[in-house]
Amino acid sequence: MPEVDPASPVPPSSTEAQQKCFDGTFFPKFTVITVTYNAEQTLERTLKSVASQTYPNIEHVIVDGVSNDGTLSLIQEYAEDNSVCEHQHEICFIREPDRGLYDAMNKAIDAANGDYLIFLNAGDKFHSPDTLSKVVESVGTYTNLTSEECEQRPAVLYGETDLVDENGSFVRHRRLQAPTHLTWRSFLNGMLVCHQSFYVRTELAKDFHYDLNYRFSADFDWCVRIMKYAEAKQMLLHNTQEILTDYLSEGMTTKNKRKSLFERLRIMCRHYGCLAAIRQHLWFVVRAITKP
Repeated sequence: MPEVDPASPVPPSSTEAQQKCFDGTFFPKFTVITVTYNAEQTLERTLKSVASQTYPNIEHVIVDGVSNDGTLSLIQEYAEDNSVCEHQHEICFIREPDRGLYDAMNKAIDAANGDYLIFLNAGDKFHSPDTLSKVVESVGTYTNLTSEECEQRPAVLYGETDLVDENGSFVRHRRLQAPTHLTWRSFLNGMLVCHQSFYVRTELAKDFHYDLNYRFSADFDWCVRIMKYAEAKQMLLHNTQEILTDYLSEGMTTKNKRKSLFERLRIMCRHYGCLAAIRQHLWFVVRAITKP
């Protein structure tokens, strides 16, 4: 069983009505997921970003792979500060060995109780303190809903991403931009929506765990499978038209570009056919050379 740190105070859960529709208004609970291992150099920025959100209905699931640096102390301090802040949110802290990043993410999905999942790993942060409030405002057509209509809420909420360096300073806007109308076929042109700016309904995510056969690009495969299912069920993918995430540009995939590229080719062959996948990967190589 996971070790749940007793030093992490957890405020009472929101009611089921709040999680789905509050007085007929779209008012979801967001589960922010942060996976860590020896992340003391970058984690504080992420924790402060979650704590600063003005939106009140947040659960934060932190999964740590038994760090041996100062990560645990940062998380405990964060939980203590949360217990006395004006806008408390729920915190679930799981600390145990794992089989890598995507295994830890699967554990977090299983532990999540919110309506939408958001993945913010150490060094990533929300673009602004009112990011989640803007996300909810953007889904304006989903206000004044009946309880039945609440179940028709979008399968995915998505937006844009900025890249930041290890100090949290802006580097550039992400080169790949989110399409106005996203479908699973869009990812044939690459991962047009950053994983951290791709918010998925929790009950869908629980049915689509990350495939641990992929070490570097399981998030790409996961997003495509989610979108395929949404299309089959005629569920909306909603463009928030907001910059959602400041993404630390030196993630695991970035550090393993060549291995990630070959793995992504396998994934794209699976979803789009080998001919289309090979043709696109030749273009990816050209693009990487001409537009680093």
